[in-house]
Amino acid sequence: MAAELHVELVAADRKVWSGEATLVVARTTSGDIGVMPGHQPLLGVLESGPVTIRTSEGATVIAAVHGGFISFADDKLSLLAEIAELSDEIDVQRAERAFERAKAAADASAERRADVRLRAVTAVR
Repeated sequence: MAAELHVELVAADRKVWSGEATLVVARTTSGDIGVMPGHQPLLGVLESGPVTIRTSEGATVIAAVHGGFISFADDKLSLLAEIAELSDEIDVQRAERAFERAKAAADASAERRADVRLRAVTAVR
């Protein structure tokens, strides 16, 4: 069994993160899933939520992901997201304002996106 897997996190507009990892946790329509080297092949639909990547160097990378697909085979994991941003790219005050505006406007979709962004940022603190 391989000790690491190659991960590609790609959004519709850019490659967000690429590298070697020992564990990736993502939310799918079937629930949260953890993928480690040697995992069975899979194909799933991503739900909005934080994605946690434990790198081979022991660092943790967290991204806010909104929709897309996850695919794993031969120790290669692809996360193809509609929208994705790394936690260190997220402006916390802006995300908090967006969350409050979405709540006031009763916009559940915007509220969910802002909540995911805030959860991605607070997960690394």
